Amino acid sequence: MALRIPQGTQMLKDGYKHLQGVDEAVLRNIQAVHDLSEITRTSFGPNGRNKIIINHLEKLFVTNDAATIIRELEVVHPAAKLLVMASQQQEAEMGDASNLVSIIAGELLQKAENLLRMGLHPSDIVQGYEVASAKALEILEELAVEDVKNVKSKDDLIKAVKSSIAAKQYGHEDVLTELVCDAAIAVMPKEASNFNVDNIRVVKIMGSSLYESRVIKGMVFGRSPEGTITSAKKAKVAIFTCPLDIAQTETKGTVLIHNANEMLDFTKGEEKQMEQMLKAVADAGVKVVVTGNAVGELALHYLNRFGIVVVKVLSKFDLRRLCRATGATALARVGAPMPEEMGFCDIVETVEIGGDRVTVFRQEEEASKTATIVIRGATQNHLDDLERAVDDGVNVIKALVKDPRLVPGAGAAEMELLKRLLAVGERTPGLNQHSIKKFAEAFEVIPRTLAENAGLDATELLSKLYASHHADDSGVMGVDIDSENNGIVDAHGAGILDVLAAKSYAIRLATEAAMTVLRVDQLIMSKPAGGPVAPKKNQHWDED
Repeated sequence: MALRIPQGTQMLKDGYKHLQGVDEAVLRNIQAVHDLSEITRTSFGPNGRNKIIINHLEKLFVTNDAATIIRELEVVHPAAKLLVMASQQQEAEMGDASNLVSIIAGELLQKAENLLRMGLHPSDIVQGYEVASAKALEILEELAVEDVKNVKSKDDLIKAVKSSIAAKQYGHEDVLTELVCDAAIAVMPKEASNFNVDNIRVVKIMGSSLYESRVIKGMVFGRSPEGTITSAKKAKVAIFTCPLDIAQTETKGTVLIHNANEMLDFTKGEEKQMEQMLKAVADAGVKVVVTGNAVGELALHYLNRFGIVVVKVLSKFDLRRLCRATGATALARVGAPMPEEMGFCDIVETVEIGGDRVTVFRQEEEASKTATIVIRGATQNHLDDLERAVDDGVNVIKALVKDPRLVPGAGAAEMELLKRLLAVGERTPGLNQHSIKKFAEAFEVIPRTLAENAGLDATELLSKLYASHHADDSGVMGVDIDSENNGIVDAHGAGILDVLAAKSYAIRLATEAAMTVLRVDQLIMSKPAGGPVAPKKNQHWDED
């Protein structure tokens, strides 16, 4: 009997998906990345549209902030995930321009697709992109038009911060820029390189309008003090992480009471002990007690009697910031703090803002270690979006402290990069020239997107930009979204400036993401592990 020869061997477990080759793997990956970058592209620039996103917890987001959009979308495609990681890295490092990363990476891959269809090998494209990326970063350094010489000067900071905030909240940029710059100057240390983003806090209080927002030197907590004492001046502050309450034993005990006197005396020992502990705190000169935990009624009674303000701060991060702002040490036991463990605050008061009572810790004398921007607005979604714009503005200042150089915005820097890189491509021999030229052409997507989102004729506007950039080498002409000056504007003269460091980082990350996707030639996916079936969504969720 003849032995049966098996037809092909099975190397992988059942259920594996195996995609390979240019058509199955590379082009599909490019398409996935392009689809993701198209989602964020319409949210780019001052006229970028908002997205409504409902995440898996049914929380609603209305925003045009690319970092938030990408974070809340549950992207499953492995190639698109690479782009998500690049955008998140930009957000972590620079706090701004995460949309630039996804747009440039998507466009680079779109251009690479044309080269692949022409017959170029992915490795040739990657090689050309590497050369072009290094050259683009060199050219970008030459495009710097201005330096922020003094980061403690409000006028200098406004120049850099305004365009970043205008991209998120067009129309409100003047108010928000003022708030961000005031807060930054209030907390700017003597050595500017030690500037910490965490020292600027945002408190959102619903009601009124954005124009009622203000900066408070110090910390603001969105709740009133626990006791009857609501303010203190020139106060010593003690901060506890433990509950201010009678300690509960771990085991249950039974107490046998024989007569009425024993019943009356039962809790007196505990009361006396609590009184002694809190009296020791008051004798140390403490006027304000902050706790990160519960406050018992008995403890509150004695603290009120001793005239001490009691504030409950439930966030351990806020407790840590308050320690930094007042110079106190957080104590894990109730008792009199040592002199070096106590903090100091000029004014602790309860203020009413739009019907909400908030507690303010304010330092009047010295330069404050913390500043809080109190934002007002009509809806919670609007307040959240304003907070994101403020966050971007503060991160721009962090980037400026590292590198004070500014480049023209409004797509002017990208058009100049396009012009100079095309010239480099013309001079390059071999196959690399195709990739370098396509890399250069990818930058055209930025001015085109700005024009499209503003509702202008992108083709006509781009031809004007090409003409003006080839006419002179200053490289400052960009897209005028108000379309008064013939569609183009001198970005430097109009004060539309971007931070060089953020743009440089975005180009580097976008190129890396695009090249990583191009280097992939196979997708091997195992079968997902089985589990309980997720509940189906209610189809009529948006109906009343």
